[in-house]
Amino acid sequence: MPENDPRPTREWRHPPASTSRVAVKAILRERLAGSRPGVAAEATFAGLPRNHSPEIEALIPAHPIPSAVLIPVVDRPEGLTLLLTERASELRHHAGQIAFPGGRVEPCDASPADAALREAEEEIGLNRRYVEVLGYLPDSLIGTGYVITPVISLVSPEAEFAIDRSEVASIFEIPLARVLDPSQHQLRPRKIGSMTVDFYEFTHERHTIWGATAGMLMTLYRLLRDPPPREFP
Repeated sequence: MPENDPRPTREWRHPPASTSRVAVKAILRERLAGSRPGVAAEATFAGLPRNHSPEIEALIPAHPIPSAVLIPVVDRPEGLTLLLTERASELRHHAGQIAFPGGRVEPCDASPADAALREAEEEIGLNRRYVEVLGYLPDSLIGTGYVITPVISLVSPEAEFAIDRSEVASIFEIPLARVLDPSQHQLRPRKIGSMTVDFYEFTHERHTIWGATAGMLMTLYRLLRDPPPREFP
């Protein structure tokens, strides 16, 4: 490859946790370019390792409700972070859990990305003018009957937030470098009905991130870790 060739090298395509924010943004743009919302029939059960039992497969809803979440990668000068929410304790589903802003895809939404942006503005006051949508991760299914389309976005550090307390108790940011560090990936047993299942889990300060949210973090990790199937000539 010529010395002045701007294309990424093979080594650049396997970012460790210490990779610079500029390089990680470039990798995200490259690997999400042309991505589209997933197909519900091809979605996997969120938060679980790739190999799981037929009993878990039986929990996957037959006709899931389309929903979308925004995965906000905040472009902080000191390093990229991921913005997460702590759900309000009064909510009917997943009360108190850690999540990305999002919700159902409504008839008024032009796309899953539009739904995710709308929900983020409603829940945490994130104005879409501060958001650059980069693309989509594969869909995830959850046992409450939803199929989630994760929308990866880059958020300006100038963005301001206003929390809707009826839905969100608090917001916080976790360094993206923690997600890229395999030593931070944990499997913890949790009960689902009569079954004990290992779920992915991350911890950050007082927060425990598991379930669908941790599953999406692992998908993001694989996107940044693994080279795409094509090769540069």
